[in-house]
Amino acid sequence: MTGMTGPGHATGAEAGGQDATVESGTLDVTVERDITYATVDGTELRLDVYRPAEPGSPVVLYAHGGGWTRGGRGTDGATRLAPLAAHGVTVVSADYRLAPGAAFPQQVYDLKGAVRWLRANGARLGLATGRLGVWGASAGAYLGSLLALSAGEDALEGAVGGNLGQSSAVQAVVHWFGQTDLVASASRSEVEARLLPFHFEADLLGTADPAELAERARGFGLPARVSPGAPPFLIAHGDRDRLVPPSQGLALHDALVRTGARSRFELLGGAGHEDAEFDSPATLAYTAAWLRAVLRAGASPGRD
Repeated sequence: MTGMTGPGHATGAEAGGQDATVESGTLDVTVERDITYATVDGTELRLDVYRPAEPGSPVVLYAHGGGWTRGGRGTDGATRLAPLAAHGVTVVSADYRLAPGAAFPQQVYDLKGAVRWLRANGARLGLATGRLGVWGASAGAYLGSLLALSAGEDALEGAVGGNLGQSSAVQAVVHWFGQTDLVASASRSEVEARLLPFHFEADLLGTADPAELAERARGFGLPARVSPGAPPFLIAHGDRDRLVPPSQGLALHDALVRTGARSRFELLGGAGHEDAEFDSPATLAYTAAWLRAVLRAGASPGRD
């Protein structure tokens, strides 16, 4: 489907066309694809909108996983995004620039640009963007949470896509099995480095030297950024995650609760990293219900 030719110029889906109902044909969800929300150095950053039949549904921005080096906005479309949208939440899945080509925190700049773009264009698109959520998986969970915990912080705002008169603040955060402390998640013993040869944090921060990585990560640990004004969080982790241990999510949850912010922590028994259990009907229904409750009522349904 043809997307936008530039910010504010609608064609294809935005002009009133609709993509086919999602691949299974069983969900009452329409997908509007390839909408450009910004152009950076000649590269178009695009988003897809998964729209349920229910008008005026709450809106959540989705940030995909992939270790900050791979993946795209359509990665989880059929198995995760469309099924959640069927529960009455509009899901907007956005691309962001990937490492090592993009230097951190350009990924955060991109996602904040997507939030501002949604607010600037929400009325034209028929989206309820006054209160927005952000939902991320794995690497995307870290980015979405950093976005949420840096509202009003010029150093992490950027100017991607313009619309600088719009707020990039979000009012709800779903954090699925993501890193919360880059230094801790990058730490490997010699044996672990051989058995787990990935180096996602090094790719993101542009260095494999432990001391330099720690210096570049300074100030970007999520638990240290929380405040009583943080938006409500729903944090979910698998108890058998061997890539990002559940202690990372629990540390963020504990920090939020200690400051008086609202957080709910869900530990999925028997689930590993990016486990299929996260895309189960029960997990998606619960996640959608939480988003609807928080974004519509303006309060978290729990502080568990």
